[in-house]
Amino acid sequence: MADPISEAARTAAYLARDAVDCLPEGALAQRLELAERERRPLRVKLGIDPTAPDIHLGHTVVLRKLREFQDAGHVVVLIIGDYTARVGDPSGRSATRPLLSGEEIDANARTFTEQAARVLRTDGSLEVRHNSEWLDMPMEGLFRLVRTVTVARLLERDDFAKRYAAREPISLLELLYPVLQGYDSVAVRADVELGGTDQKFNLLMGRDVQTAYGQPEQIVLTMPLINGTDGARKMSKSYGNHVGITEPAEEIYGKTMRIPDELIAEWHRVLLGEPAPEGLGPRDAKRALARTLADRFAGEGAGAAGEAHFDRVFVDRQAPEEIAEHSFAANGAAVFMPELIAAAFGGSRSDARRLLAQGGVRLDGMPLGPDDLELAPERLDGALLQVGKRRFKRLRRAG
Repeated sequence: MADPISEAARTAAYLARDAVDCLPEGALAQRLELAERERRPLRVKLGIDPTAPDIHLGHTVVLRKLREFQDAGHVVVLIIGDYTARVGDPSGRSATRPLLSGEEIDANARTFTEQAARVLRTDGSLEVRHNSEWLDMPMEGLFRLVRTVTVARLLERDDFAKRYAAREPISLLELLYPVLQGYDSVAVRADVELGGTDQKFNLLMGRDVQTAYGQPEQIVLTMPLINGTDGARKMSKSYGNHVGITEPAEEIYGKTMRIPDELIAEWHRVLLGEPAPEGLGPRDAKRALARTLADRFAGEGAGAAGEAHFDRVFVDRQAPEEIAEHSFAANGAAVFMPELIAAAFGGSRSDARRLLAQGGVRLDGMPLGPDDLELAPERLDGALLQVGKRRFKRLRRAG
């Protein structure tokens, strides 16, 4: 008679059920059994570099898995990579990633914990750390760290290997990135590290660095990447194909409605952990998905509100019922439109000029063009300003 499956094995199978990799095979069940004997929770690590101010739906795939570890009684260590962001993660990229300023990174980092709390519990099962705590190390510490890895090992990474073969530049800082991320695992004594499939090399590097520092090697759990709204590339703010979890319901709903039909099943499976509903055509299935995502991240009932907004603007071709107002000052005979557009909707004046040149700005339903740089304040007061398909502001003259 076969031995009954242990509780640790059942828990490991549940936690790894929708992962792409759980390495080494069988190690998660063994670590769970050890933690049970030692009467301690596992320490489950996720590192996020704050290279953008918003968490998007792609991030929630891993965050949802972290929540499952929390619900199973383990401790999640969320590492805000305020230091590694200054290096720039080259994962999946064929060129050096542009770096942000320290001020931009710090500003982005401040928003991450609040946004992650929409998925994670914020009780004692969550630790939030910044890797500047340990990576701002003396040179002697850095020398000890880099001795643990060879250049040949780093060049095994696919994106490095391709760039090296093509004689494209690879900075020394980029080569350091996987090593620094691996040291994060040492600093927090990680039992498990999670990441997307594009992070597999970095996560395995953490095992190597832990061994060099005399620690047990972490288990590596990789989660599937989700394609963005364009259906062609992984979701990323830098690609402009993301859906932010703090965006208004109408944005979450509207962006979801733009995805190609072939993404419906993938988004259901990866984002919601369930198959797409049967018996629905693509349009209705997409609507159901958009309502669910808006409800989940913008609050109960937000999906219905987002759908009503979508139908009014895109189906009935009407302006939204509720439109925020924007006050503008008119100190002269004309208002400089690029400045007004930037102030009302964000972005730069050069971005606003491009929108005007591309026909992406309307005033009371009529398109403005590249020659409409200055307009009389009387024409603007009370007018409806529209940028793109979904953004509206009612203009009011100040004073």
